[in-house]
Amino acid sequence: MREFSIRGDDFVRDGRPFRILAGAAHYFRTRPEQWRDRLAKLRACGLNTLETYVAWNLHEPRPGQFDFQGGLDLAEYLRQAAEVGLQAIVRPGPYICSEWEFGGLPSWLLAYPGLRLRCHEPIFLAAVERYLDALLPRLVPLMYSRGGPIVAMQVENEYGSYGNDRGYLRWLERAMRERGVDCLLFTSDGPTDHMLQGGTLPDLLKEVNFASNPAAAFQKLREYQPEGPLMCGEFWDGWFDHWGEQHHRREAEETARTLDEMLAAGASLSFYMFHGGTNFGFMNGANYDGRYLPDVTSYDYDAPLDEAGDPTPKYFALREVIGKYESLPEGPLPQASPKLAPFTVELGERAGLLDNLDALSRPVRSAATKTMEELGQSYGFVLYRTRVSGPRWGQLSPREVRDRAQVFLDGREVGVLERNGEESALVLEVPEGGAQLDLLVENLGRINFGPVLADRKGITEGVLHCNQYLFGWDIYPLPLGDLARLKFAPAGEAGGPAFFRGRFSLNEPRDGFLALPGWTKGVVWVNGFNLGRYWERGPQRTLYVPWPALRSGDNEVVVFELHGAARLRLEFSDRPDLG
Repeated sequence: MREFSIRGDDFVRDGRPFRILAGAAHYFRTRPEQWRDRLAKLRACGLNTLETYVAWNLHEPRPGQFDFQGGLDLAEYLRQAAEVGLQAIVRPGPYICSEWEFGGLPSWLLAYPGLRLRCHEPIFLAAVERYLDALLPRLVPLMYSRGGPIVAMQVENEYGSYGNDRGYLRWLERAMRERGVDCLLFTSDGPTDHMLQGGTLPDLLKEVNFASNPAAAFQKLREYQPEGPLMCGEFWDGWFDHWGEQHHRREAEETARTLDEMLAAGASLSFYMFHGGTNFGFMNGANYDGRYLPDVTSYDYDAPLDEAGDPTPKYFALREVIGKYESLPEGPLPQASPKLAPFTVELGERAGLLDNLDALSRPVRSAATKTMEELGQSYGFVLYRTRVSGPRWGQLSPREVRDRAQVFLDGREVGVLERNGEESALVLEVPEGGAQLDLLVENLGRINFGPVLADRKGITEGVLHCNQYLFGWDIYPLPLGDLARLKFAPAGEAGGPAFFRGRFSLNEPRDGFLALPGWTKGVVWVNGFNLGRYWERGPQRTLYVPWPALRSGDNEVVVFELHGAARLRLEFSDRPDLG
């Protein structure tokens, strides 16, 4: 019988000591046609194990409606990992952080008023139980003991950074075991006292997560786990970016030195990230440190494999260190994939948002504003419309905007209110006879880390004008999942909010990068696939276009621009610009 276990200070595979050299690469951040390429490159670097989170919010987009097909076929991803010679570590959550929308939790949890997350709360546990009932039967046949690749699974994720409900952790452990999970279980936390006290269980393997100074991190781990393998559950070899900040880089030489220290100490580890990929669509998360900090579309992470899956100097520097301690696979080293030659696309058609509301949405009539979650909406935008009497003059102050609102009076933009903006209100003058007031609110990504997780979107309390609540709203949910009914016409102007469409032809699909110089803020689709958000404030200046989103022959690109463009032209490039 195959067995993966712990003996003394070692992992043991089939009776022999084994060092885990893992790399994180998430199936949900890469197109399925690219999975095998990324996995093979991970193996070629000398790693023996794949590590992946599981995104609950993708698999259960509505309560009780599950999806494990196509790009969400986790079992197929793990089978492909095994075929290229990799074991697997699976981190099913239910919470995953990962700079992913709401830390992987489904948005519909927030439709329960006052629901407490990530604790022994009956409504939350019932939802988690249904999720595990759907997920685990797909993973149990892939346990190492049954001939599959899964050698370990995580219980929750960095729980000590959030809470100390060990009854909740014990419930999760028991729920996994009762559903047939027989592999090694572990927790992972930062190497601090309060995190290791709150996030661990006495009889489960403990791992610590860090970027540098492994000696100090492992010393702290030994205070809580005197015996057992030393394991860095997340070796942070790069970092993620927020809109409006600098792009993060970590030098290859520094990363390689830290890796050498860990391997010399006999430790196992998992690179986070080995290949980051992309927060396609509306799936980026956000942080909160007193300010709301949404993440960019790219999840390049300055990882050894970049956003397009190409090996970087960091990849080869780490491979050289690994080769000092372990045998490296034979065969040619991976090369960069072919890229599109640069070209431009003219966007000659336009569909104004306010003219196409009925094509995109059906209004919900409500006395007061409702949040996205109350509307049954997860992502995208929502437009709030009401009629305001006049004449009147005074402050317009929504309570609270989450996360960014464009304000229109009779179809004319009069201001923008942002969650972090210095201005939380604007002066609005309504003429005699009254006017139509529209607020277009964008969900920029739910918070994915820390104590402020219940991040409901839209206008959460109401809208005041002249310190008087405005009632009587038509609310248009705009998830923008289907743009087929938009009515395009020749683009006579470049103002927004509007959709702009263009076409281009290719002989052969290849990876590329889309730049939008002169555009302000919005979202891009190629052949109906949502590439994600762009924003002139940077740092990210290009969007990654994976070759599976393209096709030989005719292709279509649609841009939803919120404000306006200097020129209706896009530029395809053969290299990224992440700032």
